[in-house]
Amino acid sequence: MKPWRSRRIGMLVATGLFAIVSAGCTAVRPWERDHLAGYGMRPDRDPLATGLADHLWFSREGVHGGRSVGGGGCGCN
Repeated sequence: MKPWRSRRIGMLVATGLFAIVSAGCTAVRPWERDHLAGYGMRPDRDPLATGLADHLWFSREGVHGGRSVGGGGCGCN
């Protein structure tokens, strides 16, 4: 590999990493926090969808629990 090519690849990788790292850094202002605390941002806002996800997880993995329900797939409660 030519030396200019490895330098170019290194600069592209460094630029990409910088873009990824700097894109996630932000400060949430107090007046913007109401959007993040809204009902639509809650993962448990729909009990039917939560129950369906639990059922699918149980069907695929053969385990049950982890959401305040005791027990696991191994039978050791």
